Amino acid sequence: MFDKIISFTREKSEYIGENSFIIKNLDNIILFFIVTTLISTLFCSTDTIGFLSLIVIFLTAIKLFVQKDKIAKTNALDICLLIYFMFVIISLAGSTLFYLSLKGFLKTCTYLGFYLAMVHFLNSNRNKIITVLLTIAGLVSFESIYAIFQNTIPTNTNLTWQDVSYLRPEEVMTRVYGTLQPYNPNLLAGFLIVCIPVIYGICAYCLSKKHYKSGIISLILSAICSWAVICTGCRGAYLALLAILFGIILISAKFLWQNYKKIYLSVLGAICSLSAIAILSLQSVRMRFLSIFIMRQDSSNSFRFNVYQSSLQMFADNWLLGIGCGNQNFREIYGLYMKTGFDALSCYNIFLETAVESGIFALIAFIGFLYILFAKSINFIKNSENIYDVILISAAILSILGVMVHGLVDTVFFRPQIQIIFWIMCAVLRVTLFEEEKQQQISFTANTK
Repeated sequence: MFDKIISFTREKSEYIGENSFIIKNLDNIILFFIVTTLISTLFCSTDTIGFLSLIVIFLTAIKLFVQKDKIAKTNALDICLLIYFMFVIISLAGSTLFYLSLKGFLKTCTYLGFYLAMVHFLNSNRNKIITVLLTIAGLVSFESIYAIFQNTIPTNTNLTWQDVSYLRPEEVMTRVYGTLQPYNPNLLAGFLIVCIPVIYGICAYCLSKKHYKSGIISLILSAICSWAVICTGCRGAYLALLAILFGIILISAKFLWQNYKKIYLSVLGAICSLSAIAILSLQSVRMRFLSIFIMRQDSSNSFRFNVYQSSLQMFADNWLLGIGCGNQNFREIYGLYMKTGFDALSCYNIFLETAVESGIFALIAFIGFLYILFAKSINFIKNSENIYDVILISAAILSILGVMVHGLVDTVFFRPQIQIIFWIMCAVLRVTLFEEEKQQQISFTANTK
């Protein structure tokens, strides 16, 4: 029925589509606002980023009803996302604080709408993927260089971002926070984590194509971005960066292990050793990383444990449909469960947050969405010999991996600066993986005939 409505609308608006300058250049206009939305993540408020995202959604809707573009067919990935969204709607309807939950619901609609807009745009403009990724690479490079510069200005340190009660003065970090609003080292770290795999991917592509000058520049930028993550002092981002680097090691082994085994192991060992020496030789960084393992002796760790306990109690009481979306809704209900003096805006865990807000079935659907992305990406990386697509898929899936690992212990996933890029990476995988699968099926059918 939806297809019939679109076909009818396209027939009636065919004249406009063929004679309107704006409609003819709609793809370029959409790309402009996608890039503008990405740039806005560095400097603008949440409302501005959301407004620009809505423009992208609105222009894509116009394109959908006016231009004769192919519409991506529904698959298992889309079904998981649809099920997730259905339970989000049900949790909204059953929320005891409907108005506050409605605000969170509208934010969720914006993010998912932006994802669908990106899927539709990239599905008919696959050559624009590189433009979007280069924009992301430029933004993370700028933010990393600025963060390292910021690290040289110790007067900007906010001691409330670190428990210093058990540290000597020389062991206290100068945590950088970049230009993202609101200023927070963890938010900057989350932004760097979701973007860094793009820089790594560009570096790998340039070196594989023997563009050594561009490859060396990309390699230097990769090192700068990695160091910027260290300078944030965000321990969840440290774990995410380790996960991303481990993923890179596994993927690169596919191409280097068979023919360059000894060189590969030597270079890998040297990089790991030098990195460990460089990090551990800095007292402040070493103490910050080791604070992960001192459990409740660190007030930040203790705070999270208290939030987890209270959030699990919330989930136990609302496991079926959740409490409704949004941090304002969460905060009001969390007040009934929290330990005195431990107020929180969220669960500090992506999966627990999803379960608390929208219930167990929404969580299952979200995990199913991620599982399909990871399973298909891993299968593609293992079997494909197309180095460009392997690098593209690897960068996107490592970005998502980094966000998920960081999101196990932090709340910044729900910030638009990270959500926008997260859903872009999901769209890149959705378009690339399923398009390749379709092409393989077409090729197989042709060969059997």
